[in-house]
Amino acid sequence: MSLLNSKDKGLAQRIYLILAGLFIASLVVSNLIFQKFFYFDFFGIHTFEISVGILPYPITFLITDIISEVYGKKKANQVVTAGIFASFFSMLIVYISGAVPATEWSPIDNQLFDKVFGATVIAVFASMMAYLLAQYIDIQIFHFWKRVTKGKHLWLRNNFSTFFSQFVDTFTVLFLLCSFGKIDWALFGALLFSGFAFKVMVAMTDTPFLYIAVYFFRKRFNLKRGEEIEAFS
Repeated sequence: MSLLNSKDKGLAQRIYLILAGLFIASLVVSNLIFQKFFYFDFFGIHTFEISVGILPYPITFLITDIISEVYGKKKANQVVTAGIFASFFSMLIVYISGAVPATEWSPIDNQLFDKVFGATVIAVFASMMAYLLAQYIDIQIFHFWKRVTKGKHLWLRNNFSTFFSQFVDTFTVLFLLCSFGKIDWALFGALLFSGFAFKVMVAMTDTPFLYIAVYFFRKRFNLKRGEEIEAFS
């Protein structure tokens, strides 16, 4: 652990809170918008059919990897736990909003609201089960490879941890959604392949951003390779 002066400690804490805020916002939004699906043509090789909820979700893995590398395993797990509470709280708000009757002049009536957000409870439950497994697995694998490589090869622990955890996440959420009848089982295999392949591509493209973030932290807080900062003690 690197000890910081009071000024640097305050800056590190503010950055941590910003990262945590972005993490929670990305997670909550992904649970709210998941019912829209889009297609993505990958240079004519393959057409992906995936939920728009997948778009902000990889950001959460990038953020937990940044926090894991710079702030340590404990702080990364704290952000994950905060995300769980935020998601369940948002689910409660959506449920209450759907329960109260709409006025006659409301631009969004009860039927339309239920169509857009009606499956959110099931979606959040499925997402949370997948999320719990994937995020904690990601953090565990990340720090396993950090110990094995003695702080070297950031790209390796970033990608190895994310690839496996993203597969767990994609498989679990689709399995639960199919089990609850929200998605036809006939689509399971195609959606699993598309979802996981898309996440792998995103994970590979986020590695440079991880290196840039870690470089900034190391330069600003005088961190050695593999060294973590203790921001709040």
